[in-house]
Amino acid sequence: MSTTQLTTARTPGPAATARHEPSRWRRIRDNRWSYAYLLPFVVLTAVFTIYPIFASLGYTLYDWDGIGEPTSFVGLDNFRDVITDGFFWNAFKNSAVYTVVLVPVQLILALALALVLNNPKLRGSTFYRAVYFLPAVTSIAIVGIVLKLMLANFSDTLSAPLISLGLIDQPLQFLGDPDAVLWTVIAIGIWNTLGYNLIYFLAGLQTIPKDLYEAAQLDGAGRLAQLVHVTIPGLRNVGLVILFLAIIGSLQVFDLIMVLTGGGPFFASEVVNTYIYHQAFGQVGTGTVTEPNIGFASAASFFFGLVLLALTAGQMLAIKKMRARKEHK
Repeated sequence: MSTTQLTTARTPGPAATARHEPSRWRRIRDNRWSYAYLLPFVVLTAVFTIYPIFASLGYTLYDWDGIGEPTSFVGLDNFRDVITDGFFWNAFKNSAVYTVVLVPVQLILALALALVLNNPKLRGSTFYRAVYFLPAVTSIAIVGIVLKLMLANFSDTLSAPLISLGLIDQPLQFLGDPDAVLWTVIAIGIWNTLGYNLIYFLAGLQTIPKDLYEAAQLDGAGRLAQLVHVTIPGLRNVGLVILFLAIIGSLQVFDLIMVLTGGGPFFASEVVNTYIYHQAFGQVGTGTVTEPNIGFASAASFFFGLVLLALTAGQMLAIKKMRARKEHK
């Protein structure tokens, strides 16, 4: 038998390759426990996230205060009013500023702390991880009340010497000054949710093979070179996921601002979620009175949901492209 015949006999044809490839149902059956673990999350997401989105879509066509059945049909007027409402775009701008400032600062701090805490020679690393993660699991209500009291006392203590020196004319108000309140909330937000991204980066760092660092050291690479050529490329995939989670989480901020300022003073810290809340349940104070309007709030919520959906789609496309590029390499 010739060499060509042997090669042909040993090389499986397309039909044989297709027979050895597991079917989709076979793969599902082999990974049934993975799907079983994901099932509660999928069910809860469908019931409490996906269904309310589609259920509230019908309310966007009515002028409804939430009492009784909606009868005042307005069509697409609610969407038109949302798009032309200056208060909505002010809240959207505040949400964008909150996200654009918080996300890069927080991710840089989280990565720097993760690099330090990932050092096996560091003593008490577990304790430090718990300390940094503690604010993330503490009740926002407690955090807001405590910080409001602390900032009020700190403002009085700091303002007295500055006023005596003639540097300022009025006491400092971190949460009462329209020019300072959003930056104060951003600083608190960075501290409050830093622990999540810190844990994510720590998990990502532990997936990078140590052999890569040993090979880089043998080639004479210093710590900075290892960071640039080993750590950052190794965190590329998980870092992209962390980035998009941080962006979406920051755009959805609600409880922290609601407890600290309620969107005030004078809408200076109003974000989209607090705006939707005030439109749905009414608002008294901050210079205006808002009657409850579930239809208008649903339209604003649906419009903002489209923005988050576009960001999520962008995340999926970016991850897909990165995986395809990695497979080609």
